[in-house]
Amino acid sequence: MINQFPLRQNINEAVESLKDKGVAEPHLAIVLGTGLGKLVDQIEIIQSIEYSTIPHFAISTVETHNGRLIYGVLAGKKVIALQGRFHYYEGYNMKQITFPIYVLKALGVKYLFISNAAGNMNLDWKKGELMLLDDHINLLPENPLRGENDESVGLRYPDMSSPYSRELNDLIKKSAIELNENLREGIYISVQGPNLETRAEYRMLRNMGADVVGMSTVPEVIAANHIALPVAAISVLTDDCDPDNLKPANITEILKIAGIAETRLSELLKLSIQKLPSP
Repeated sequence: MINQFPLRQNINEAVESLKDKGVAEPHLAIVLGTGLGKLVDQIEIIQSIEYSTIPHFAISTVETHNGRLIYGVLAGKKVIALQGRFHYYEGYNMKQITFPIYVLKALGVKYLFISNAAGNMNLDWKKGELMLLDDHINLLPENPLRGENDESVGLRYPDMSSPYSRELNDLIKKSAIELNENLREGIYISVQGPNLETRAEYRMLRNMGADVVGMSTVPEVIAANHIALPVAAISVLTDDCDPDNLKPANITEILKIAGIAETRLSELLKLSIQKLPSP
């Protein structure tokens, strides 16, 4: 098979570029989702690096994703925040979408936190709440591990019986209790987008066992498991997806809900990071 994507070489080039820019020994990383980019305000920033200056990084085309790698200190630990992610619906392939995850691991990151905005299909929950991902269902039409596998990067057939780190999830749940945060726990289903779902599609997705639906996260989680990088993810429930009472999607309202919930999510992540073992 022709190697269409020289992953190891590209990882090394991106890592060297970031090290030259002053990124050194990050302990953890956070991928910030739609409307959730302001956590960086709490980071003591050492370097702010545009994706366009990092070899082989794609450029986010979503208006609410800034497209910057932030390196600094949060809760006493060196952290990288990816302020903006890439989505399949933007036209990128899964290799491009997940490439930053491989770079993070090669830089020395030990833990990965992911956030996203998601539609709520669980009628017992409310928009504005937070949900910790316990598991996921992947309906995206492409897999980031498709094609030739580089054994120096990760296993050909990574196990996905527990895709989200139980250690990190337990830590986040303890932090939620301390903050009196009503943290939900459930199943995320990832679809292609960018359109939102029809009433019939919401019924189907709910019947498949999902609590919330979104257009991201799963590729990054697959990549993290491929390289044995412990990962946890939290969804902000930005809109109610009740097929029997479905209203037209209001993107402005969705972003407003995400912004309101962002303060609570930031406090939850910060406390959880504080509880992580020191490097």
